[in-house]
Amino acid sequence: MKLATLKNGSRDGALVIVSRDLSRCVAVPHIAATLQHALDNWDAIAPRLEQTYAALNAGAVADAQPFDQLQCHSPLPRAYQWADGSAYINHVELVRKARNAEVPASFYTDPLMYQGGSDSFIGPHDPIYALTEDWGIDLEAEVAAITGDVRMGASVDDAAKAIRLVMLVNDVSLRNLIPNELAKGFGFFQSKAASAFSPVAVTPDELGAHWADTKLHLPLLVELNHRPFGRPNAGEDMTFNFAQLVAHAAATRELAAGTIIGSGTVSNKQGSLHGSSIENGGVGYCCLAEVRMYETIESGKPQTGYLKFGDSVRIEMRDADGASIFGAIEQTVTHYRERG
Repeated sequence: MKLATLKNGSRDGALVIVSRDLSRCVAVPHIAATLQHALDNWDAIAPRLEQTYAALNAGAVADAQPFDQLQCHSPLPRAYQWADGSAYINHVELVRKARNAEVPASFYTDPLMYQGGSDSFIGPHDPIYALTEDWGIDLEAEVAAITGDVRMGASVDDAAKAIRLVMLVNDVSLRNLIPNELAKGFGFFQSKAASAFSPVAVTPDELGAHWADTKLHLPLLVELNHRPFGRPNAGEDMTFNFAQLVAHAAATRELAAGTIIGSGTVSNKQGSLHGSSIENGGVGYCCLAEVRMYETIESGKPQTGYLKFGDSVRIEMRDADGASIFGAIEQTVTHYRERG
């Protein structure tokens, strides 16, 4: 099943069911007006949504409308909780290696995770707003899961059963603000801008064999200024799967339905900088920081800059037939004062 939220002037938008090929959609206010309402009452509502989804794909829904990704908000325009992990240890290893630091042994057994701002996400085609390029604006292409209610201390198996939906995310980071924040010993806050999620969130069963061991085994396609930038496989080199990340988040607290758990930047192990780029046959990157890390390791200093005003980012995932699964995140970096 595929679900999306259309902008309608309200904070939480309107829930729509989207056809498998992303061509049509139908609002279902008689079942659930918002995605959060559906998640709060999932056991009762999901079967009814599934029935409508089947009818929509069969062409049997009379009031179906064309699905316009440009009208989408993030599937959850706001959420009770957004916690982002760092499940791809290769990404962490590069960060540490670039500053000649060892990766603590615990990082391989205990997931890294921070709690991000979730009161106001931005839509998948909304601008990435910033007040200055000096913040070091970076994309971070990731996969995310939305959970149902999860009890405190839930097992990994129970956590896996609580995963309701899967989607993509651009977790924008302001890299030049991170060092001073981390130096305070209290984690990220100003250095994490508003995140944007894919137009569509899908149930795990919709992903078929590509969803295995609560990992999504498909390439994550990233373009920077309309040129291929990354295509690492999200199922490879993922040290902690989504069930483990959800269980980690629930270790000392209950998770409310609608909690979003991110994978962290998707990152595959590969060779040197010149062998890792797509131009040289590698799988590329999901953030600019990794390019800069390789450059620092190889030449002593980074050469690639962060995003500038006017730069564009596209994040998408396609199935074996080349069809878009979640729709695309497409954003342009924009000075905040230009906001109308």
